[in-house]
Amino acid sequence: MVAVKAHQAAAFMKSPPPRLTAALFFGSDPGLVSERSAVLAAMLADRETPRAEILRLDDAELDDDLGRLETELQMRPMFSSRRVVRAIAGRRISAQLLKPLLGSGPLEGLLIVEAGNLKSDDSLKALFETSEGCFAVACYPDSAADIDTLITDVLAPFSLAIEPDARALLQSRLGADRTLSRAEIEKLAIFCLGQSPITVDKVESIVGDAADLALERIAEAAAEGRTQAAVTDFGRAIASGESAQTIILITQRYFLKLHKVRSDVDAGQRLDDALKAMRPPLFFKQKDVFARQVRRWTRPQLDQALRRIAEAAKAARLSSVIEDILAERLILSLSLMATAASSASASR
Repeated sequence: MVAVKAHQAAAFMKSPPPRLTAALFFGSDPGLVSERSAVLAAMLADRETPRAEILRLDDAELDDDLGRLETELQMRPMFSSRRVVRAIAGRRISAQLLKPLLGSGPLEGLLIVEAGNLKSDDSLKALFETSEGCFAVACYPDSAADIDTLITDVLAPFSLAIEPDARALLQSRLGADRTLSRAEIEKLAIFCLGQSPITVDKVESIVGDAADLALERIAEAAAEGRTQAAVTDFGRAIASGESAQTIILITQRYFLKLHKVRSDVDAGQRLDDALKAMRPPLFFKQKDVFARQVRRWTRPQLDQALRRIAEAAKAARLSSVIEDILAERLILSLSLMATAASSASASR
């Protein structure tokens, strides 16, 4: 029953307490929340003999069986010593559901919960800070020292040096989201293999701003038709203090990129060539998703999407009081359009 402050989180992750039965990771950096959750789950699983089984659950999987979380935590697996359950906080997975579970004594399994940016008096946070064997771990954007260490750690396996000015520029573009920061450094390293040291020009042309990239995930999910992911990421961004108008503008920028590549393809350019010409370049892990979206969306559909985005941007500027509602409605609308585009593509 401990509140682990942001500056204590690294020490906690290095040596998780033996008495730990449940942990809550929360904060304004969703990438760091997810990364630490995954790392802790693996560490706890490796402690067991035989290795514990790791299971992921979210709200949707409890809709038909609200007692499933308790069942998974109290049941001993057939082929492993115990189970580590990673759950995402939401409508179902809440303090109300977890309170009787965490207060009923030792669990057979181990529980890890991921949440967004919680208020100081949030009931879920308070539950983990006061329950026996539970820990609430704060996850906020990396400090300059954290980013510098991350750059060194990620570049080391590639045997790449980086010039001081290039390192400073790279640091300035990272930090909003740990997962995205790591991905951007990896992308830089892959593009610079055999070209050590990394220069300012390389950083300038290859690495995007991590804060914008974090918000771009909302647009990517909407363009893919992954409604739940888009709405969840949107809610987390708003809760962490991001502007709805900023999210609309970044969504517009993402769909303009889709429109540009789709137009190039329609004009006769090979899709691979159009993707390679993008600046900054796509990270290789993003390429397949973006390419699939280009294939699914037609030019007229993207024209319509951009009109809707422009209308939402104008409405949000004129009615800033309801900009959050307007932005969320836009994300839902685009996601529905993506689903329709996917169905139409399948029938072509």
